[in-house]
Amino acid sequence: MNAYLVGADVLGNIPDLLTQYGISIHQHVSGRHAAHQRKPKSLAGVDLIILFTDFLGHNVMRHYREFANEQNIRFVACRRSVCSLSQSLEKMSCQKVCDTCPNRKLH
Repeated sequence: MNAYLVGADVLGNIPDLLTQYGISIHQHVSGRHAAHQRKPKSLAGVDLIILFTDFLGHNVMRHYREFANEQNIRFVACRRSVCSLSQSLEKMSCQKVCDTCPNRKLH
């Protein structure tokens, strides 16, 4: 699954957490630049939009939520913390990928 991340200058441990859920970062924008605050032109190959609410204004979040709904892309809005993102992903029924799980499907 590919994710488009909006908000936060530094991701810290977020990429490691996303890897645990089998999610790779397609692109990350901080949301500070005017070009980042509008709907992106295309999100081809993106399965999930993650909005970090403590770094974004209401209008920016609204633009991305509308775009996600138009493109039928799931989105998560949460604070930029590992705990908050993990809780939001679990509410979406995302499960961590476990290397030792006997039910894990090998490619």
